[in-house]
Amino acid sequence: MTGINLDSSILSVLGSSRADDKKAKALQENLGVRTVGDLLWHFPRTYLETGELTEMGSLEEGQPVIVVADVLSSEVARYRDRRNGRTAYRVDAVIRASGPPLRLTLFAKNQKVAEWHVARLEPGTKGVFTGKLGTFNGKWQLAHPQMVKLSDDPTDTAAESARAMAEQVKGLFPIYRTTGKVETWDIQRVVAFALTVVDEVPDPLDEALRERYGIVDIHTALRWMHAPDDHRQLGAAHKRFRFEEALVTQVVMARRRVAHRSRGTVAREGGGGLQAAFEARLPFTLTDGQVEIGEVLSAELASTVPMNRLLQGEVGSGKTLVALRAMLQVVDSGGQAVLLAPTEVLAQQHHRSITAMLGDLAAGGMLGGAEEATVVELLTGSMGKAARREALLRMASGEAGIVIGTHALLEENVTFNDLGLVVVDEQHRFGVEQRAALAAKSQAPPHVLVMTATPIPRTVAMTVFGDLEVSTLRELPAGRAPIQTNVVALREHPAWLSRVWERVREEVDKGHQVYVVCPRITGDDPEDGQVDQRDLDANGDPVADPKGASLAAVEELAPMLAEGPLSGLRVEQLHGRLPAEEKDGTMRAFAAGEIDVLVSTTVIEVGVDVANATTMVLLDADRFGVSQLHQLRGRVGRGGLPGLCLLVTNSPAGTPARERLDAVAASNDGFALAEVDLRQRHEGDVLGAGQSGWRSSLQHLRVLRDATLISTAREAAEHLLANDPMLARHPELAARVDELDDAGHSDFMERS
Repeated sequence: MTGINLDSSILSVLGSSRADDKKAKALQENLGVRTVGDLLWHFPRTYLETGELTEMGSLEEGQPVIVVADVLSSEVARYRDRRNGRTAYRVDAVIRASGPPLRLTLFAKNQKVAEWHVARLEPGTKGVFTGKLGTFNGKWQLAHPQMVKLSDDPTDTAAESARAMAEQVKGLFPIYRTTGKVETWDIQRVVAFALTVVDEVPDPLDEALRERYGIVDIHTALRWMHAPDDHRQLGAAHKRFRFEEALVTQVVMARRRVAHRSRGTVAREGGGGLQAAFEARLPFTLTDGQVEIGEVLSAELASTVPMNRLLQGEVGSGKTLVALRAMLQVVDSGGQAVLLAPTEVLAQQHHRSITAMLGDLAAGGMLGGAEEATVVELLTGSMGKAARREALLRMASGEAGIVIGTHALLEENVTFNDLGLVVVDEQHRFGVEQRAALAAKSQAPPHVLVMTATPIPRTVAMTVFGDLEVSTLRELPAGRAPIQTNVVALREHPAWLSRVWERVREEVDKGHQVYVVCPRITGDDPEDGQVDQRDLDANGDPVADPKGASLAAVEELAPMLAEGPLSGLRVEQLHGRLPAEEKDGTMRAFAAGEIDVLVSTTVIEVGVDVANATTMVLLDADRFGVSQLHQLRGRVGRGGLPGLCLLVTNSPAGTPARERLDAVAASNDGFALAEVDLRQRHEGDVLGAGQSGWRSSLQHLRVLRDATLISTAREAAEHLLANDPMLARHPELAARVDELDDAGHSDFMERS
C-alpha cells in the first residue's frame, strides 16, 4: 500500500523539487489537474502513429510523427524580420532516423536562446522528436518540433522518461493537452508512475455489467487510454468510458422521469365544445400528419401522466395549428394554456393569427362573442401599466383561457387560475430555467409541448437520450413553394454584391417584397439575445475578424440602400430596440404591402407570415447558426410564390463557416441540418439549462457518433432500476449517479 489514492495531491506522483512545484502549479491553474484522479482522467487529446521513418512514400504533409533520431548538424541563422525590420534568429538543424534526413527549424527570441538550442542539438546527440511533417524546397521538415534529449545522466528525469518512451515507440504515442513548461512527456511520465502506485480505483461498473455489455475494467481502460499498444486497445478503452458516461446519465434521467411522472397531473379530456366549434369552421382540410399528431396529443392530455413532447416540423408545416387544437382541448377542460414566444414581434404575430383563426370564439365575455368563446390574452414587457394590470387579472381569474406572451410571463407576479398546458414556440430560444419558471406557476405539473422547425444541438441530444417524445410534421400544407438557397461568396467574387441588390430590385419590380437581415442593430451592437456563430481555433477560441472588418448593421445599411442601390424603393428598418408600437406598426405596414424592403435583425426569425415576401438577403450569414438560417429563410415562399434566399458571406472556402452555409443551401431537411449543427458545435449540456456550445459537458460521448451505444445504455439503465431501484447492489455506480444528480445539472426533468 502506497497511501496514494485518487484524492491525493498531484505532488504525490509528480515529485518534490522546485521544478516539480512549478509544474504542479501550472497543471492546477491552467488545466485543472489538482489530484491524482484529475491526472488519470486527463486523457490524451490525440495519438501519434509511432515508428521509424522507413516508408517515406507513405508519409503525408501535415502528418504528426514521433521519431527517435540522431542530430546530424545544427547552426544559428540570422535573418531580417519583415514585420519590424529587426535582426531575428533561428536554429536550423538536420536529424536522421532510419529514413531520409529531416530538417528542423526553431525560432528564437534572441541570440542567447538560439545558442542554447544549438547546444541541445549538438551533432551526435540522440533524442525523441515530435512535430508535423512538412516540405521545404522539396525536402522533408519537422514543423513546430518538440525534443527531449536522451542522455546517460541518471538524475535527468526528462531524459529518463524520454529513454523509456524511446523503448516503446512502437505503438500509439499519447499527446496530451499541455501548458507552460509542462510538456507531453512530463504528463506521460507521471501518469505512467501513477498507474503503478495508486492503491485503488473504484469501478462503477461491476463484473456482471462489464461481461453483459463487453466492457473492460477500469484499470485496464485507464492503462489503454494512456498507453495503448494498438487501436484495438484504444477503441476498447474509449468504449468503456463512453458507456460509463452514458449509463450514469441514463440512470439519472430514468430516476428523474419516474419521479416526475409519479407526481401526476390533471387529465385534460376536453369536451366543452370550443375545440369542436373551431374545427367545424376550418376552411381547409388538415394534413394527415396534423390529424395523426393531434390524436396523439389529445390522448396524452387526457392522461394523468404529464406530457413532455417535442413537435418538429419544417417552417410552415402547420405546427401552430396543431398546438392551438391542443390548447383548445385544455380550455374545454376548464384549464388554461400558455404559448411562450421568444420575441414581442412573434408574440404579437401569434396573438393576431390565433385571434383571427378563432374569430368570435376568441371574444369570450364580449358582445358578439360565441357561446363557447374564451379570451385570448397577450402579455409582453412593453405593455402599459393599466393594460398589464387588466391582463394579469384575467389570467389570475381564469377568464383568459389562452395566454400568449414573452419572457414577461415568467415574472413572479404573473399567476394563473389553472395552468394545464405550456406551449414553447421555437424552444431553442429558451433555456430550461425559463421553462421551469413558467411550469412552476401550476399546482400540478402542466403538460408541456415544445415546438421547433430545426432542432438545435441540445434538442437532438435530448431526443437521442429519449427524454422527449418526438412528433414530426413532414407534410407541407398546400401553398408552400420551394425555396432556392444560394451562397454569395464575396471573398472569391466581390462583384456579386452588386448583383444581389439588382436581384432585390427585380423582385420588387415584380410586385414582391424582400427581407434584408443583418447581424447588428448599429455599429457592433447585436440584437438582444443574439449570439454570433464563430469559427474557433485549435484552442477553442473564436477566430479573430480580419483587420478593419465590420458587420452589417440595420441602422447604417437601411439609409445606405435607400440612397444607393435601392433608391426609389420603400425601405424601412426593424429591430428589437425600437418602441413596441413602432415595431408593430412596421410589421403591419410590411404585411399590408406598404414597404418594399424590410432591413431587419433576427426579430423576424420566426412567426412572421407575409405571403408576398419572396426573397431574403442574409448579410454576414456566417454569423448565424444553422438553426437560425433555416428559420429565417422560412419567412419567404409562404404565399405559393417561389422563394429565394441569398446567404452573403466573406468567409473563405473550406472553413467551418462556409461548410455551414453550404449545408443550409443544400438541404431543407431540419433534422439533417441539426446534425450539421451538432457536428460543428457539439452537444449542449444534456442535463442542464445550456443549449449548445463548443465545450460540451459530455466528456466522452458524442450524440451522433454514439447513438447506438446510448440506446444500449438506456436499456441497461432501465434493467438496472427495474431490478435494483435504489442501486443498493451497485454502490459505486450509485455514488456516480448521486454525484451527477447533486451537481445541479439534471434539474431539467423537473423543470421541463
